[in-house]
Amino acid sequence: MEYQGDIDLLKLHKTAFLSSQKCPAEVVLKSYEWAKKQREAGNCIVCSNHSIIEKDVFEILLRGTQPLIYVLPRGLKKQWDADINRATENKRLLIVTPFTPDIRRVTRDTSAKKNEFIVSIADQIVVGYANPGGQLEKLLRDRMYISL
Repeated sequence: MEYQGDIDLLKLHKTAFLSSQKCPAEVVLKSYEWAKKQREAGNCIVCSNHSIIEKDVFEILLRGTQPLIYVLPRGLKKQWDADINRATENKRLLIVTPFTPDIRRVTRDTSAKKNEFIVSIADQIVVGYANPGGQLEKLLRDRMYISL
């Protein structure tokens, strides 16, 4: 595991947010509202930005002050934008990846391993949408999770 930021965030109660790349419009709106509520409540959320909805949820959360764990489907980057750097410096963002720095391309396999990692570190799982028969649905098949 490679990381950048405050590793102590892993000690907090963590809620994972996952969603398939394609999802119904009503799920998108529910996911945005859910993210805003989590931000306001100060809950620690574990997420990524592989799907568009995950990216949007991450950006909503990044605008807050609550702790946030950002899991990459590739190795760590060397440079980040100002918002991410600021959150990391303020010890409210942990960037983590199960991959070594030489893994630079996101693939179906790295995305699946990223999701497995997210599920493994989370205390609770919230799913925006899981496509029937899709990779995410298969991962969550025998797990308890909250569906938006």
